[in-house]
Amino acid sequence: MSKMSGLGHRLYSGQMSIDFIGRRRTWYVVSAIILLVSVGALLTRGLNLGIEFRGGADFAIPSATCSIEQARVVAEEGSGAQSIVTETGNGTIRVQTEALTPAESSVLAGELASACGVAKDDIKVQVVGPTWGAEISKKALQGLVVFLLLVTIFLSIYFEWRMAVAALVALAHDLVITIGIYALTGLEVTPATVIGVLTILGFSLYDTVVVFDKVRENTRGITGQSMLTYSDAANLAVNQTLVRSINTSIVALLPVLSIIVVGAGLLGAGTLLDLAVALAVGMAAGAYSSIFIATPILAQMKNAQPEIKSLAARVLARRSQAAKAAAAGDTTVGAGSTLRQQPKRPPRSRRGKS
Repeated sequence: MSKMSGLGHRLYSGQMSIDFIGRRRTWYVVSAIILLVSVGALLTRGLNLGIEFRGGADFAIPSATCSIEQARVVAEEGSGAQSIVTETGNGTIRVQTEALTPAESSVLAGELASACGVAKDDIKVQVVGPTWGAEISKKALQGLVVFLLLVTIFLSIYFEWRMAVAALVALAHDLVITIGIYALTGLEVTPATVIGVLTILGFSLYDTVVVFDKVRENTRGITGQSMLTYSDAANLAVNQTLVRSINTSIVALLPVLSIIVVGAGLLGAGTLLDLAVALAVGMAAGAYSSIFIATPILAQMKNAQPEIKSLAARVLARRSQAAKAAAAGDTTVGAGSTLRQQPKRPPRSRRGKS
């Protein structure tokens, strides 16, 4: 912790600096590759929508003695369609089929109970129509639109519209990556996943606002001096908040990872896994975007303003003059040192006249 504290002090005071703004093209390329992979997975593999979205019947068989393959055969014969069979932990087998009537669900539950050696009443049956999932999706989309609208208004008033644009780009970046991970891994998308995705928007925005607040503090009245460019001041802000962002992300990720390992891995709680994976991926993407994406985009937009361009020209001219003066001083000092270091010639001996 002392090393991290010392690093934070050096970054905050400017004794040490990481050039996040100057190397923005590198971060853009990294993000572009990740986004392309995510979009490609969405287009080619698609999302594994849960039963709540596509509709169907769900059977949870606790302490099942049958294998996954045996349960699949019984389910497909009973439903007359392809079924999805998975093991959720603690010997529980989950069977998902196409939509069934209550009577058909009851018959299939009895067949699964006989095949898996459990009582029929122990099997939890859930029949969901696709309209319920469509309603959830509609409300989630409405909530997302309202959230983005309020974020845009708030950031435009509290900061400026360029910061609002940069923050929205970072949010879109986090959303696409999170959804892309679900497409790549084939994890099931459930209402808990939607809740997790909406939750990470707040975390990502919070981290970005913290950095932007420091940028605003460092750039207040910046055009009235000629020591720092806007990019310099923005880069300093990212360095000053870097350790804080890392610490916040780690503290937030630890309980989420514990949910994945303990709740989903050991206890077999599928809903916890759906929620925790979305939170973990989104938090990691949000921490990355607030440092490597949002502020570089903001600096790039600000550098297009005439007054910021003029400031950059003044700062560069000043630095050029200082470099020339330093070089001239070094040359003078070097020449003086050479003269001083020359050995003295011994005096000539005078011969007497004969």
